Amino acid sequence: MNDVVRAAGLLRAGELVAFPTETVYGLGADAANPRAIARIFAAKGRPVDHPLIVHLPDASQLEHWAVDIPEAAHRLAAAFWPGPLTLILRRHPSVSDAITGGQDTVGLRVPNHPLALQLLREFGGGVAAPSANRFGRISPTTAAHVREDLGDAVALVLDGGPCAVGIESTILDLSGAAPRILRPGMLDAAAIGKVLGVVPAFGGTADAPRVSGSLEAHYAPRTPLQLAAATELAGVTTCALDAGQRVAVLAAQAPGIAHESLVWRAADLDPERFAHDLYTRLRELDALSCDLILVAAPPDDEAWRAVADRLRRAAATSK
Repeated sequence: MNDVVRAAGLLRAGELVAFPTETVYGLGADAANPRAIARIFAAKGRPVDHPLIVHLPDASQLEHWAVDIPEAAHRLAAAFWPGPLTLILRRHPSVSDAITGGQDTVGLRVPNHPLALQLLREFGGGVAAPSANRFGRISPTTAAHVREDLGDAVALVLDGGPCAVGIESTILDLSGAAPRILRPGMLDAAAIGKVLGVVPAFGGTADAPRVSGSLEAHYAPRTPLQLAAATELAGVTTCALDAGQRVAVLAAQAPGIAHESLVWRAADLDPERFAHDLYTRLRELDALSCDLILVAAPPDDEAWRAVADRLRRAAATSK
């Protein structure tokens, strides 16, 4: 029996299986089994009203999970699935409240990773899968990260190597009057707009659905994390060192300070490569037992929006 067949059998038995996607590793459970879904929340320490994303083997299963599906959803699925796009649609009556956090919407996507697609096709149905880590902490982009975070809580970890994208999918709400991005990802508004004929708005409204990764504090290392403008990085670093802190810096350029309590890791200037490396770099710096992680704030433009979102939420945990 190969690992994919075994993993599908474990899902049918109500167990948790971690698997790779192009974004991050997911903690999977049978999306039609409320008891299995409850195991996800227990393993992660996740609030029960925080909705999950259901991963599908292909777009033909949309009608099993959603109703009143707009034509725009089919166009986007044809253009970007498999891929890092989650669509928020009106839920099918059969979808459990445990999946939706009690809302009338559900998040759906088809991941673009060969091992994930093999698993989903072998399983034959929807798999609910948030990131395979403790809630609010750094998302996993390797199988080793999953094992470090969740240990025996997972029946099986499928190892598909490092994730190609490295941060979570773009979440697009199609349940309202106009398309709206509720979580930025590396699939940006311009690319979505080319398919829709209109660029989606960005950010939630008072009546927008709750979605994964939307809490103010998220994606955080245990070490306090602070953002600093590149022009202010040396000064902030010096202040922290003068206060007796051991400091880890993630920036494209070294802060120009020689100090035994300073560790620097190079950050890429390309947003896609930065995103790919982000969670691995934060885990590396978190393991150094420093007092502070300083990250040079990314540029304020659309290409960096998703990275900036993750860093802002990671820093919010330390405030």
